[in-house]
Amino acid sequence: MKNEDAFNINLRAAKKKLNLLPPNPENPPEERAVGLGRFPSWLHRKLPQGNHLWQTGSVVRENRLNTVCEEAKCPNLLECWSKKTATFLVMGKECTRACGFCDIDFTKTPKSLEDDEPNRIADSVTKLGLKHVVITMVARDDLSDGGASHLVRIVEAVRQSCPEVTLELLTSDFQGNHKNLKTVLQAKPEIFNHNIETVRALTPKVRHTATYEISLQVLKTAKTLSDELSGAILIKSGMMVGLGESKEEVYQTLEDLKDVGCDIVTIGQYLQPHRHKLRVKEFVPPSQFLEYENYGLKIGIPYMYSGPFVRSSYNANVVIKRALGAILINSE
Repeated sequence: MKNEDAFNINLRAAKKKLNLLPPNPENPPEERAVGLGRFPSWLHRKLPQGNHLWQTGSVVRENRLNTVCEEAKCPNLLECWSKKTATFLVMGKECTRACGFCDIDFTKTPKSLEDDEPNRIADSVTKLGLKHVVITMVARDDLSDGGASHLVRIVEAVRQSCPEVTLELLTSDFQGNHKNLKTVLQAKPEIFNHNIETVRALTPKVRHTATYEISLQVLKTAKTLSDELSGAILIKSGMMVGLGESKEEVYQTLEDLKDVGCDIVTIGQYLQPHRHKLRVKEFVPPSQFLEYENYGLKIGIPYMYSGPFVRSSYNANVVIKRALGAILINSE
């Protein structure tokens, strides 16, 4: 690079091939000498303080575990790890699906399951002192049961090591297989979570193999099985906005999630994890997230958690407490 180009921001950005983003919807105040940047102010974050961040990373590395925080490039990683929480990603870090929004590696032939993974997760839960544990998975369409029995072994190992913890399982759709879904539900996690991800019209573009209808059926089946288990399992789902959906489509998705019995729904801003993934079409303002949250509550979803940085497992330990409180109030 020539000396005169050293401070040419546009040239440096072009060389790095930055992700294409929608316009920043904010109007920069005239008194500011520096522009607002490519992201709106509500997507700016302060760095967390304290040494728990490094402790969390150390425990994860020591037990050779994967986290969705890292593999999916979650913007909340620093905040969550600084609170000694992480979402464990099990059954490897290669997925048999290649969704347009997700940066987890894709392969048709993932590695074999590791028999000691349940014990390594249980050890990490103990060392981090977790009270609520979120376990998610890559889609394992290569396995006859989609990984359901492996999830059960993880639940059993964690409960044997830490019987007081609450467990949240964020699963694939198991290709709509009722038997595999029942296997997971019979382990009685406190929360069963399966994300609808986006509105019906965008599903074929956003998701690979998974369909809107199958996801609704999975959630409905989970609710039915939960009722058979005395309603002991909360049903949760989540979606992203900013992919080009309309407000009316989001409202319809919330109505669909309510109809299949979801107790908890999360909504967050989609952020492009890699330049080869789907582009962000819109930066949704906080006021719109509040509108979605209020609409979900109005139509009867017991607990809504909606905001730019909200992800399916974000602040999950707080969400379960608030959701249980909301359900208790609604039942009185």
